[in-house]
Amino acid sequence: MCDVGTERSSAAILFNMTDPQGTKLRQGPAHGVIHYFKWAFIVTFAGLALGAVLGWQQTGSLNGMLTIFFIVAVLAVLEISLSFDNAIVNANKLKTMTPEWQHRFLTWGILIAVFGMRILFPLLIVVVAAKVTPWEALVLAASNPEQYAHIMEGAHLSISAFGGTFLMMVGLAFFFDGEKDIHWVRWIEAKAASYATVKGIEVAVVLLIVLAFTKLHDDVESRVFLSSAIWGLVTFLCVEVLGGVLDRKATLVEGAKGGLGAFLYLEVLDASFSFDGVIGAFALSKNLFVIAIGLGIGAMYVRSMTIMLVEKGTLAQYRYLEHGAFYAILVLSVIMYIQSFFHIPEVITGLGGAALIGVALWSSMRWNKRHCT
Repeated sequence: MCDVGTERSSAAILFNMTDPQGTKLRQGPAHGVIHYFKWAFIVTFAGLALGAVLGWQQTGSLNGMLTIFFIVAVLAVLEISLSFDNAIVNANKLKTMTPEWQHRFLTWGILIAVFGMRILFPLLIVVVAAKVTPWEALVLAASNPEQYAHIMEGAHLSISAFGGTFLMMVGLAFFFDGEKDIHWVRWIEAKAASYATVKGIEVAVVLLIVLAFTKLHDDVESRVFLSSAIWGLVTFLCVEVLGGVLDRKATLVEGAKGGLGAFLYLEVLDASFSFDGVIGAFALSKNLFVIAIGLGIGAMYVRSMTIMLVEKGTLAQYRYLEHGAFYAILVLSVIMYIQSFFHIPEVITGLGGAALIGVALWSSMRWNKRHCT
């Protein structure tokens, strides 16, 4: 037998889940890996075909069609590589949600992730930055993609500060947890857990880091960075408070937790993960619709990985997998701060996160080999 531990963040007690077709999702090896990615493969085929059609319509040449096809494929791979930690964190939160809200996240949530963050979010940035209507922003994206991309890039400082701060709070909240009793890098995590009783320690750490990066910018940029970072911190705290209130009411009324509050938390978290990918995608293409297709394909793989992790109980089987994901989140948050000064290739961001998760998986397998019979 193998004792995978009783850490709250790796609890093996999972709720049943239901996919959009009504099939019950249960913990256990009932399906092969291919089963979980069926819809992701279908969306991949449709998305690549749509990208090829879009390329032909734009260029009228085989070379142009293949170029757009290739860009869509690269964007999809980029999004998948950046989403390993996102899927693990989603699964960690999803396992505490009621079956009803699990179903809603896997249906409504994926629609919000694909259409909200990959299409509406870039449009909203242009609406605010250029002071135009949403329709004018959409027309600009279709008729003048170069100017559209320029406006998006101009908002990169605010996005880096906001998203980096939110993700840093997510990562630190995992380690500053007094109930966390399984540690991967013990000399760091045990010490962090011991300070969990100090109220507001995560906020203090983040504010100190924010102030340090703010001083590295010039006067104008420092004000923008500081303001955006504070809004990222406030957003995290508001989501935490709102989630706690909503889940408390759900517990009192329904006798269960993990409802609307957890749903909102996951949506904001997905948005924060998407900031870097959406902005970075403009390095490959200036076309909003090409970007939306490529990143949308990647978002489907996040959903598929999330379902597989929960149903097969992977987080309980590999005790350090979550730790690797949250270390990757912290690294990503620092990278987003650094990107407020200069661009870091997305391949480095993606491979860095994947490497941390890979090492955590390897460590978990070693632990299982030593302690399982």
